[in-house]
Amino acid sequence: MQQLLDKIHKGLIVSCQALENEPLHSSFIMGRMAIAAKEGGATCIRANSVADIMEIKKNVDLPVIGIIKQVYGQNDVYITPTMVEIDALMETKADIIATDATARIRPNGKTLEQFYCDIRAKYPDVLLMADVSTIDEAVYADQLGFDIVAPTLYGYTNETMGQKIYQDDYAVLKEIIKAVKNAKVIAEGNVITPEIARSILDMNVHAVVVGGAITRPQQITKRFVNAMQK
Repeated sequence: MQQLLDKIHKGLIVSCQALENEPLHSSFIMGRMAIAAKEGGATCIRANSVADIMEIKKNVDLPVIGIIKQVYGQNDVYITPTMVEIDALMETKADIIATDATARIRPNGKTLEQFYCDIRAKYPDVLLMADVSTIDEAVYADQLGFDIVAPTLYGYTNETMGQKIYQDDYAVLKEIIKAVKNAKVIAEGNVITPEIARSILDMNVHAVVVGGAITRPQQITKRFVNAMQK
């Protein structure tokens, strides 16, 4: 467990994801994307769905942070929300499993603490990553025993909607780094330039996740077009 955390320390984690409504949605393409990320120097891959994770693991020997995005009705928790998704991810041999660790109640009515205890009871040795949206959620996830905490959902919950991790001189991230005592803090969310990634790494986070800025060409193209039209 510690060896794996050491392997990704101070490294770049590339999120290779494409949803069904996106142009690059394909396990084959995500596998090739992971190869490109490895060739560029990535130390880890974050991936969504059993099919994508298995394809990526066939193509690269990098550690994989696995998630399953699954929507249950009107419930807002969709990143690995229940034990059904945990069980499926364990079958893929994902090296780390990430889940929504916000204060919101999960689709089956369970609290985060109940869900965490269910996971640990069945899979005591799995590395768990908490995707949170606030400082309080980060502290709580750390107290529960999550191995990694990341502000992945900062800007995507009702409480934080529209906010960016680098706003106010990274105030929220800095507070999370100070407040979390045991878990490793990984930065994720709206890291759209190498300069932002470098600045965040200098704050003593364990690693940095970059997604759309590398693996979603439609977003990259849009940034160019928007800048050129100003």
